[in-house]
Amino acid sequence: MEDEWVSLFSGGKDSSWALYQALERGLNVTRLLTVHPSDDSYMYHVPATELTGLAAESLGIELIDVHPGDLEASTAADSGEQGDAELEPLEAALTDLQSEIDIAGVTAGAIESEFQTNRIQGMCDRLGIDLFAPLWQENPRELGDAMLDAGFEIAIIQVAAHGLDESWLGRTLDAEALDELEQLNDEYGVHILGEGGEFETLVTDGPHMDRPIELEYETEWEGTHGRLVITDAYLG
Repeated sequence: MEDEWVSLFSGGKDSSWALYQALERGLNVTRLLTVHPSDDSYMYHVPATELTGLAAESLGIELIDVHPGDLEASTAADSGEQGDAELEPLEAALTDLQSEIDIAGVTAGAIESEFQTNRIQGMCDRLGIDLFAPLWQENPRELGDAMLDAGFEIAIIQVAAHGLDESWLGRTLDAEALDELEQLNDEYGVHILGEGGEFETLVTDGPHMDRPIELEYETEWEGTHGRLVITDAYLG
């Protein structure tokens, strides 16, 4: 029987692109795995992870939810220790899954973060599985263009960076937005794809999804940062 792949999945554009690329290459992705962190995380995408259930339904792939509790607010002395602590529930979930299926590897959406990638690679080494990270060290603008060319519809759901104001909340990440983000990258060092937490996204539709995710929301703005407060979400 063919080995199975697990997609580390937040619903955001980067993990969604890694999943899409895996499917395009014929990898047998049979599980999505979402870690639901608390309000602050060094390792994981935080906002709107509760919507991954809708995405999984549209994708037709089984979802595994991991709730690490308050590990993020533990007694970790620094970001490195916190990152290690945050990895533990993910590794435990994959270890449990290995008792059920033969896992070939996991997909991950890291672009430049060695903090994340080194930890995920170490975890894969310990579990004896592969890591598929197709965004790793690719050009951010070219990645953004590729996502749009493939038909991804991407909503910006949280912002926290110089140059990004309330008007970005709920905005579609399109070619015009990427142009503006390139300018903000020159002026302020904003990562074009927001990998440093400058902004967070939700993929609401794509070629690998059967139905789009429709959102109803309000915006919450606190001076220099803000987010969408999603009041309803459903498949169109």
